[in-house]
Amino acid sequence: MAAAAALRCCFPGSAVGGGFIRPSSSRRGRHAAAVVAPPPSSLGHRTRVDFPILHQEFDGAKLVYFDNGATSQKPYSVMKTLDEYYRSYNSNVHRGIHALSAKATDAYEGARRKVANFVNAADSREIVFTRNATEAINLVAYSWGLSNIKQGDEILLTVAEHHSAIVPWQFVSQKTGATLKYVGLTKEEVPDIEQLKGLLSNKTKIVVVHHVSNVLGSMLPIEEIVTWSKGVGAKVLVDACQSVPHMPVDVQKLGADFLVASSHKMCGPTGVGFMHGTFEMLSSMEPFLGGGEMIADVFNDKSTYAEPPSRFEAGTPAIGEAIGLGAAIDYLSCIGMDQIHEYEKELATYLYESLISVPNVLVYGPAPSQTDHRAPLCSFNVENVHPTDIAEILDLQVPKAEGYVQYAVTGSGRVEALSKNV
Repeated sequence: MAAAAALRCCFPGSAVGGGFIRPSSSRRGRHAAAVVAPPPSSLGHRTRVDFPILHQEFDGAKLVYFDNGATSQKPYSVMKTLDEYYRSYNSNVHRGIHALSAKATDAYEGARRKVANFVNAADSREIVFTRNATEAINLVAYSWGLSNIKQGDEILLTVAEHHSAIVPWQFVSQKTGATLKYVGLTKEEVPDIEQLKGLLSNKTKIVVVHHVSNVLGSMLPIEEIVTWSKGVGAKVLVDACQSVPHMPVDVQKLGADFLVASSHKMCGPTGVGFMHGTFEMLSSMEPFLGGGEMIADVFNDKSTYAEPPSRFEAGTPAIGEAIGLGAAIDYLSCIGMDQIHEYEKELATYLYESLISVPNVLVYGPAPSQTDHRAPLCSFNVENVHPTDIAEILDLQVPKAEGYVQYAVTGSGRVEALSKNV
């Protein structure tokens, strides 16, 4: 905790407020009031110094990075932690009694405890390290899905899910004969919760939903969905890749059976993510992969399995990366997830209003309001222009104001803003 307190990201006071335009009543208005940029003393300005990659220029302009939906940048503290592991105590975990192995094991399990505390898990054993959220979803699909879903059962998803949350369940459907059912969108371009509620039945075995949409920027009422799903005996898997890095998430409060997230979208290293599942649920599941420390005993014709989470962490894990994730959690926690979330709500409004003020730009997803906040990302199309062309043009533009551009896009045409390093 002393190390975390020393991070430069710690600022006094509450989240930055003011300095941003409030949502207009017209969702598709093309002549919005003048958009006020974030003030120079904003959380983004104060944390920018923590990210080495942003200390470079392109064509004489400071780098502004908006592709955080693909991966976020990493602060000094995460890089230092990775460097320290590989320089000072690189060793395998859970299988050595020498000093370096003991230190690596302590740090690795310490990172697990940090993840558990970050999402308020009841027990650190409920956190399973995976390569990423995609692998975590596949773990649930293969370990729980293939053992519990059969022909005639139904798997419920929304059309707004990331394909990484869809494809594994297509595999399960093909292997078991179960039916995939999809919830559509309302006229406000959010998943139709009433339709979801109506599709639930005693045939529904699992509901797979996002917490925050990586395309629409909208948030789903997970607690209500969990209550409805449990009413028909269905499990719930939550893709929290776009919520865990940006807002406080309490897995006990949400009540979902499974929740997944990725390190690389929360200022941590690539190659590691995590799944949360109740210890009771994890203990009832078969392993996903075989080998390494996932066993208790091995005989010629059979093996017995270790208790969770080791049961699901076959082979040598991403040790340094998991420890680096712990450092990223220290960094985010030092700023405060409430403060990050409040600042990002301001950014979301600024981004949305800036985009709708541009002629011939169509923004997808709900408009921000006093009651419904959208994530600081936007998917949009520009009339009669291919998204790839827009992305290339914007990538070559020089920002007009130091540290800011009005908008920028990824290769898929998605705009994103990140409070921690813009």
